[in-house]
Amino acid sequence: MAKLIGVNLSDRIRVGLIVEHKLVGDLHTYPPDLDRDDGLVELPTEQLVRTIAEEILKVANGARDIDAIGIAVPGLVRSGVIEEAPNLPQLKGARLQVMLTVELDSHGIQAPVTVLNDADGMAAGLASRHGKLDSMIRVWTLGVGIGYGRYPFAQGVWEGGHTVVTLDEKERFCGCGGRGHMEGIMGHRAMRLRFLDMEPEEVFAAAKEGDHRCMEFKLLWHKALAAASSTTIHMAGSGKFYITGFNARFVEIPLLKDYMHQMVKMSSLQGYSFEIVEDDPVVRVIGAAVTAEQAAGL
Repeated sequence: MAKLIGVNLSDRIRVGLIVEHKLVGDLHTYPPDLDRDDGLVELPTEQLVRTIAEEILKVANGARDIDAIGIAVPGLVRSGVIEEAPNLPQLKGARLQVMLTVELDSHGIQAPVTVLNDADGMAAGLASRHGKLDSMIRVWTLGVGIGYGRYPFAQGVWEGGHTVVTLDEKERFCGCGGRGHMEGIMGHRAMRLRFLDMEPEEVFAAAKEGDHRCMEFKLLWHKALAAASSTTIHMAGSGKFYITGFNARFVEIPLLKDYMHQMVKMSSLQGYSFEIVEDDPVVRVIGAAVTAEQAAGL
């Protein structure tokens, strides 16, 4: 039985000991004050790495026989280096895999460290939870931005939230500054910029009440999700899509399927499905551990 540690880095650090793809004991969280959402942004890179290592050591609880450690991080990750990290800007350019390996080695833990995108961690965790480790699955995380995760892991950038879904020159609400991006329509931040007088939940509530402007946006929002999903289908084939994140509450599956039928016409590509699931941090932690296990060849 491989003894793994999974870490999810988002608004806080969440760490768990994983055995047989299940959480053993409690999930450790830092900072423990759940009312704070900016605790990690304030930490310099070196201090953040030390803090992650300290939380891993707490979970290891003196054990040195850890087989692999997976760290799921928001941003663009390649070969253990954080190339882009809009939510944790101090990590941009950080050689996180090397830094954390050295820090843990100084405390007697010599397990291989794997760094991955947190959306890919969610995909791996869902694949494990739903018994689909032998299948390809994709995950859309609808939050402040839009995350795209894929399992099994494949080399590439996979910034699916920046898929171009419209050529309208007015669509410039994406946080990266790009035009026509899915995130510029569906991201929570982008919706707040578009409707300066309404919160996203008010927009969708008004759409149900018949407000024309909000109804038009609801349709655009679902078209964007369908367009990005159909693009991945035309590139990688059909399969299961999971939808998660705090804005998954706005998704109307029948409307989404209607747009998908309009966009995917090849019969061999129509074996896809959608399921809305809870954004459970335990799943992300398990996914980070599963990815590390596979990367280590265990």
